[in-house]
Amino acid sequence: MIRWLIKMLMAGLLLALVALAAGGWFYWQVSSPLHLSGERVEFQVTPGSGMRAAAREIAAAGIDFDPWILVALGRLLQVEGAIKAGSYEISRGGTLLDLLHMLTRGDVTLTEIVFIEGQTFRQMRERLDAHPDIRHDSKDLPDAEIMRRLGMENANQILPEGWFFPDTYLFAKRSSDIDILARAHHAMRRHLESEWEQRASPLPLTTSYQALILASIVEKETGLDADRPQVAAVFLNRLKQGMLLQSDPTVIYGLGEHFDGNLKKRDLSADTPYNTYVRAGLPPTPIAMPGLAALRAVLHPVPSQAFYFVARGDGSSHFSRTLEEHNQAVNRYQRRVR
Repeated sequence: MIRWLIKMLMAGLLLALVALAAGGWFYWQVSSPLHLSGERVEFQVTPGSGMRAAAREIAAAGIDFDPWILVALGRLLQVEGAIKAGSYEISRGGTLLDLLHMLTRGDVTLTEIVFIEGQTFRQMRERLDAHPDIRHDSKDLPDAEIMRRLGMENANQILPEGWFFPDTYLFAKRSSDIDILARAHHAMRRHLESEWEQRASPLPLTTSYQALILASIVEKETGLDADRPQVAAVFLNRLKQGMLLQSDPTVIYGLGEHFDGNLKKRDLSADTPYNTYVRAGLPPTPIAMPGLAALRAVLHPVPSQAFYFVARGDGSSHFSRTLEEHNQAVNRYQRRVR
């Protein structure tokens, strides 16, 4: 009986030692720095991947570990169903435990894209198409279909120009360009609605869309930020008096790909929807993405009696009240006549 008890105790002790050794080995595996193929390794976890498939994807990306250990760790911590798809990055010194926490928290790798004030929707799409970390779901879609997917009413009748807010947008790698466009679109609608509700009065504008159109012209016409309020005031004064806006950027926008960089006299006299030298009022759509400063300059105008401005050649503009003063400024700054 005593011998049997001793044997049982020895067997139990042996099992305990084996379990302790296995537990120690497992702890060492999950807490030791991973062997990476470089200083940092990027990897993808595709949507719908379970822990086993994700572990294989991660190992194949250049991280040296046995996938089953990560699966076992997930089961042990009861998080095997909590991993999140996306792009990730792990640096040298990271452990399997760090890796699992990263996957369950969704600590995806972020990147950014910048949409710049004054750029057109065509240029915006080119930036999206050229970005290596974006999923290009909109690449072959017509503009109307993009606007439909963004939830715009009467999408077939609304051009996208101006409806996107210029800013820096952070996003997880492999995000859809449609999602990024949606964020920029919602940001513009939010800013436009907010500024329109707080607008000064009276203004020669009857809708927020007219404000968006004029803000895009102000954005393109401004060479120096400090001049923006005065540029906006000139166009607002002209609208109040029923004067032609006479804005070169609107003509250029109307020319589209036919513009060769040299605005000709015949371009200024051609009767087109965007030629504000021959057609009164605003053009039919914005001509670019206006920033918040341009929106505010239009909707909160500064007092001004100026009806004209001309570029000085250093980025700034000279503002005049009368045509005679303006012609003198043109001679001085454009024709260099003293």
